[in-house]
Amino acid sequence: MPGLFDLHNNGTDLNTEFLAGFTSFLASMYVIVLNPSILQQTGMPFNGVLTATVIISAFSSIMMGMYAKNPIITAPGMGINHLFVYVIVKAENVPWETALGCIFWAGIFFLILTLCDRNKFIVNGVPRVLRFGIAAGIGLFIALIGFESAGFIEPDPVGGIWGWGKINIITITFIIGLLFTAILIVKKVKGSLILGILFTTILSWPIGRTWGETTLLNWTGLWSAPDFSLLFKLDIIGSLRLSLWPIIFVFLFTCLFDSLATCVGVCEAGNLIDEEGDPKNIKKSMVADAAGVLASSLIGTSPATCYIESATGVKEGGRTGLTSVIAGLLFLPFLFLSPLLSLVPSIATAPVLVLAGVFMLKPLVYVRWERYDEVIPFFMSMLLIPLTYSITQGIIWGCISWSFLKAAQGKWHQVPLMLWITDILSLLFLMDVHHFKI
Repeated sequence: MPGLFDLHNNGTDLNTEFLAGFTSFLASMYVIVLNPSILQQTGMPFNGVLTATVIISAFSSIMMGMYAKNPIITAPGMGINHLFVYVIVKAENVPWETALGCIFWAGIFFLILTLCDRNKFIVNGVPRVLRFGIAAGIGLFIALIGFESAGFIEPDPVGGIWGWGKINIITITFIIGLLFTAILIVKKVKGSLILGILFTTILSWPIGRTWGETTLLNWTGLWSAPDFSLLFKLDIIGSLRLSLWPIIFVFLFTCLFDSLATCVGVCEAGNLIDEEGDPKNIKKSMVADAAGVLASSLIGTSPATCYIESATGVKEGGRTGLTSVIAGLLFLPFLFLSPLLSLVPSIATAPVLVLAGVFMLKPLVYVRWERYDEVIPFFMSMLLIPLTYSITQGIIWGCISWSFLKAAQGKWHQVPLMLWITDILSLLFLMDVHHFKI
């Protein structure tokens, strides 16, 4: 195994990769229960979606590790599953079987595009400064998720923006866990993120028992049989109706650019860069993710995508695909042991997400702040990702503003052909978004 992933030449070892994979899994295992709770609103069975979520998370993460050799885990995306439920199925009245068929065709086109992209045409269409903005935006996004899940910030009902949450036993526990984990990181303690999760989990046990009103840890049992009822339930032929092609395009665009942005962001933050200055094995990573999207439709869940929580594993030293293989294998036992997930509450992983956000801001040191024609698009990407809760929106407006400002200065040669194509696709996507009332 160490030889397969060339651990020595990548400056890592078996223990570090295992620790990184375990950390990434702990930071993202919430998807096992949260994804079914969202998708069941379409009429899909909860246990069936849970089984599909575990299988696709394991399959696509292991494939990412074995094929692309990158420490990036993949699982059903939180933003894309909301698109699947609230826009495609509910707003557009598309049966979930047909929506899965649309994901199938989006996966086919995604796979064709990535396999044919021999010269990294897609990734080279995103200027490096924009990649820094995307990485920073993802960092702010993941930190925002951490603060929100802990109740430290919450939507302000008056101003309509984020405000400070109430001080209670939950937020106090979060703050203690955050400071404890930060101290371990500053002292360079190995396994600091996992120790932080464990520490915060222990602190959470008395909540709702000794003090506080809400019980965070609930023992709900040990065993739960898998449910394979959603396997191959997609409607491939029905999803080819002409009226559904805009939906296929929306899935394709969202999956493609969410995955690209996350791969770029995690690799830039972790300095996983090849000799040409591009993210390591980016083409193979995109192929692996495209295969995950395709497999998602067959197994019975919304599309898999690269997870920003992978940054937690990279922070623990994960440098190779062994990290994602280990994380993928850790998903498999929860085909039968999903009730155990209740023993690690979201508040326990919240400090880790916040600190991973700090790590993701590393590329800011490379930005030339005096170049406003590049800094403004960089800022658009960085700020709009957390503000819109959408990586895709950050990419869209960063790319469009880059092209506009460079063209206005007569610097047409600094706008790659792929960037112009991205701009056009972005406008088409925005028109579809307006049509779907997102």
